Amino acid sequence: MEIQRSVSARGGATLRTWGMAQASGFPLPSTKGRLLVAAPPLGDPNFDRTVVFMLEHNEGGAIGVVLNRRSDDLDVELDTWAELVAPPRELFTGGPVEPNALIALGKVRLPSGEVSVEPVDLELDPAFLDPRPTAMRIFHGYSGWNAQQLDGELELGAWIVVPSKVDDVFTDSPEELWSAVLKRQPGRVSWLASAPSDLSTN
Repeated sequence: MEIQRSVSARGGATLRTWGMAQASGFPLPSTKGRLLVAAPPLGDPNFDRTVVFMLEHNEGGAIGVVLNRRSDDLDVELDTWAELVAPPRELFTGGPVEPNALIALGKVRLPSGEVSVEPVDLELDPAFLDPRPTAMRIFHGYSGWNAQQLDGELELGAWIVVPSKVDDVFTDSPEELWSAVLKRQPGRVSWLASAPSDLSTN
């Protein structure tokens, strides 16, 4: 999977310019802008009980960031952004791909009045951002899938695709996000929120 680089994410790629090879036969609807909620139990420890906000998903592959994994692995000084970083004011692990890349997302009110999640260029002076985000979250690394890899996982039932809310990206209770997102879903999907980590014990 090819990724176009730009300064919008320090050391990584920008949300608006994720570039992936185009291919025919895209079998499933795009999950871009939605949440992937790991179905229990997911065998990969990188993604067990994670909630992934999808930045891109097309014929060439998919990219997202894990919203509910705090990180203390990197010593990153982002003092100029400190006042904008949403509680808990910590770095988050976006996924296992390119762990030294930083990706920042901001809560922004657009001219239309809509509140949206937008990429934030960490190379800029925050004083000159327009529109200026009211909250930010910074991730190191991201989650990536090759062409149709995610589609195969979706068909196997590894992920539950649900609508996202802006506040999901900036939650101050990341440890509770997985169950909170499931609880608000209709029908039997909400039952999964109380599923034990080891389903054999249920």
